[in-house]
Amino acid sequence: MSALADNIATTQITSHRTAQLGSVTLQQLIEWSIANDASRVRFYAQSESLRQSGIASSTLKDPVLKVGVGGLPTDSFQFDQDPMTNVSVGLMQQFGRGSTLALQNQKTQKQADGIEFQVQTRELEIANSISKLWYELGFQQQSERVLLESQDLMREMVRFIQTNYAIGNSESQDLIQAQLQVSKLDEKLQANRQMQNRLIAQLSEWLGAQWLSNSPTLKATTTSDWQRLEDRLLEHRRSDYYAILNQHPMARMADIEIAASETQVAIAEEAYKPQFGVEAMYAHRQANNMRGEPAPDLVSAYVTMDIPLFTGNRQDKNHAAAEYQVVASKSKKDALLSQMYAKVSALTMDRQNLTERLERYRQSLLSQAKARTKAVERGYENSTAQFSDVITASRDELAIELEALRLETDLSLVNSDLSYFLGGFDYQASTPVLSVPSKQQ
Repeated sequence: MSALADNIATTQITSHRTAQLGSVTLQQLIEWSIANDASRVRFYAQSESLRQSGIASSTLKDPVLKVGVGGLPTDSFQFDQDPMTNVSVGLMQQFGRGSTLALQNQKTQKQADGIEFQVQTRELEIANSISKLWYELGFQQQSERVLLESQDLMREMVRFIQTNYAIGNSESQDLIQAQLQVSKLDEKLQANRQMQNRLIAQLSEWLGAQWLSNSPTLKATTTSDWQRLEDRLLEHRRSDYYAILNQHPMARMADIEIAASETQVAIAEEAYKPQFGVEAMYAHRQANNMRGEPAPDLVSAYVTMDIPLFTGNRQDKNHAAAEYQVVASKSKKDALLSQMYAKVSALTMDRQNLTERLERYRQSLLSQAKARTKAVERGYENSTAQFSDVITASRDELAIELEALRLETDLSLVNSDLSYFLGGFDYQASTPVLSVPSKQQ
């Protein structure tokens, strides 16, 4: 067991691992997951849908064409009998109220920008989820290695006891106890492999079922290079976290919502302005006038104006509702930033405490557990210690080694969560490619 402790301690102190899937880095795995994510494509398609809808809604209504016959006598239905009879054609066009159409387009484009920030938020969520699954898988794989080495040492102990038992230097209960420990380690290994398979299966959410069936053996790790996160933490003191959190995609989405609400206020103000329309008609007459001359054709032109005279129950209420929505949107962002700041503060405290605890394990607990195991083993060999003491010491050393691995993994999980909030991930993501609508081809 002492050799095992030396190996773990050395590995943890000098650890600077690159997460790999064969020769593929964790960053590439994240980028593959982002590229294959259907929700990201959905958000981007919704954004493009809003942009197109905004352009459509900001366009004037189609003109109305009027074609008809007026003043037709019912006794003969002749077009040239009565001078009042005419065949007319006209056009009517309604204009927007003030700058309402332009403002509606502006609001819709802002909402589309907000959904694009949802795409960025989704990318961060994927990076965080993949990283945390990776580190958990790394913990299970490192734990499996520790358990296998512990089991090998325990099997050597079984063989040692069997030899001594054959010559009468060991008791049968020691042999049974050693064999029981080997069986217990078998059970721990089986549970460990079950968890590994579960974690690998969870990765298929982003990489697909085909990847799950064809994936090579994963070689995950419990740590990564957090230099980008370290730089962020050094650059921004705790009091400055609001500045960096304000650049988070979720905060940017809240800004977009505020801007859209303010645009809605401007739209409500435009409702107090009149709405104009124009109408022009041309009427052709075939009959003669009273002097027997051909009756001239007629031209008509009108300007219509919708005047908002009674604004108490419509315009005033809509304007008040829009202003209340601005207040609600600003309060929503304030609450969001407060929640994010609280989470980041808690994570930084966890990070500090986990770092201190892990250092204690590396500096003292691992070496103390190793020294205790050596001492008990020597005592058992010299018949000054019971075999149960060897089992207890070995079990404690194994537990301490696994606890150190757990702390190392938990520290990486905290760093991953911090990277989600503070922009500590380093990955490249291309814009989703959408098929061109048939009417635009």
